[in-house]
Amino acid sequence: MYVLVGCERTGVVRKAFRKEGHDAWSCDVVPSDDKSEFHIQDDVRKVLYENWDLGIFFPPCTHLCVSGARWFKEKQVEQESALDFIARIMMSPIPKIAIENPIGIISTKFRKPDQIIQPWQFGHGETKATCLWLKDLPKLEPTEIVEGREQRIHKMTPGPNRGIERSKTYPGIATAMAEQWGIEK
Repeated sequence: MYVLVGCERTGVVRKAFRKEGHDAWSCDVVPSDDKSEFHIQDDVRKVLYENWDLGIFFPPCTHLCVSGARWFKEKQVEQESALDFIARIMMSPIPKIAIENPIGIISTKFRKPDQIIQPWQFGHGETKATCLWLKDLPKLEPTEIVEGREQRIHKMTPGPNRGIERSKTYPGIATAMAEQWGIEK
């Protein structure tokens, strides 16, 4: 499969798909954290029409997620731009698409998510409700339900890397995506 992982700088999802034998590429406006040759440093909208079989997108949640709701009134222009970005992704010719984002305004302005997952369903003892909007993809099946659920992400202290750390995809979720969505039909 030819896989595009949009708005991913860490390479976690890209690596999971490559491990399964797919031609997977990450794309973000910033360089990849792992300096991979399989990373396109550009606006993902510029590569949406390159015959991808599957696209998984992690749009920035700064103007979309409920944790920033107290500033929503002041960021209406930014929100409209972010929602337009999501609509352009969903309307792209990529046959199979997943958009990942925390709980936020996508649910009310676009549509309800197809699924809400938690890290503890995929081998990580943490909570972080994560929404998935799917196009021609099945819901992810939990792979390893664990106890000891902690709110590490919610309790993270402020700092220069807080946003980057909060947005990282858990490896167990990335593996589930690659194993379950990487099946060609």
